[in-house]
Amino acid sequence: MVDGDDARAVDGFVGADAVAHRIVHGGDLREPVRIDDALEARLEQLVELAPLHNRPAVEAIGAARRALPDVPHVAVFDTAFHATIPAVAATYALPADLRARVRRFGFHGLSVQWASERMSVPRLVVCHLGGGCSVTAVRDGRSVDTTMGFTPLEGVPMSTRSGSVDPGALLYLLRNGVTLAELDEALEHRSGLLGLSGRSGDVAELEASDDDSSRLALGVFAYHVAAAVGTMAVSLAGLDALAFTAGIGENSARVRREVCASLRFLGVDLEPGLNESASGDAEIASSSSRVRIAVVRAREELVAARVARALLGSDA
Repeated sequence: MVDGDDARAVDGFVGADAVAHRIVHGGDLREPVRIDDALEARLEQLVELAPLHNRPAVEAIGAARRALPDVPHVAVFDTAFHATIPAVAATYALPADLRARVRRFGFHGLSVQWASERMSVPRLVVCHLGGGCSVTAVRDGRSVDTTMGFTPLEGVPMSTRSGSVDPGALLYLLRNGVTLAELDEALEHRSGLLGLSGRSGDVAELEASDDDSSRLALGVFAYHVAAAVGTMAVSLAGLDALAFTAGIGENSARVRREVCASLRFLGVDLEPGLNESASGDAEIASSSSRVRIAVVRAREELVAARVARALLGSDA
């Protein structure tokens, strides 16, 4: 919400000058826009693009507009920051008729934007690691590639989401007894760390366990995140800084350690003591590291509020 000169997230409905709503997937909608009945109906039609996120967002918009009907409500899209991704990174290698219907959008844009502003370097890779996970290449403050694509299912493994899977394997499952509904539910809710471990999608719980499946889950996760950082470094032609943000990125010293260990060939070198004690915004690279490494506290709500304020100011 925006209230005077202060921007902050709230748990309930309070007096405010405006309300900013984070929308994960708006399809072709990327620029911030004031919400009216027509836009709310349009967002309802887009729920299937990101069901884990868009459904709660649409419900929150309805509740907030009913609770605060006399203030402007603004939709701020997570895909907006990735509008600068070039065609070579945004285009799927599909026939033209199918390419016209799907493309890579990218997500976690508000989080990545915040991290890129905290770390002003030419070549930055941001690892947003939480319930959903993505790795993004930022060149001079602009997104040039990211691991999530048409939906938030693509990319690295996540808490309960699979990340990228061979499409041929998915077609095989559909042709051999798995229904579309079953596959949808499995990819969104029973895969990722939960699927690998068979017990939990919570990194803290997996780190507290010493069984083989938990170690496998964490190992697969760290491997794919590190591999994604390497891919993003290719799109940047190098790497000046690496940022870890969101719940896992901010709180798991083990994940950061394992990811960085695989990236030593890029000049990434953690200082163990700084990594273990990191809290909030913190620099964790060793003195010999050629790459700056930092933990950045995610503040998506502040970016959303700032964007909403700018839009409403321009409308005045």
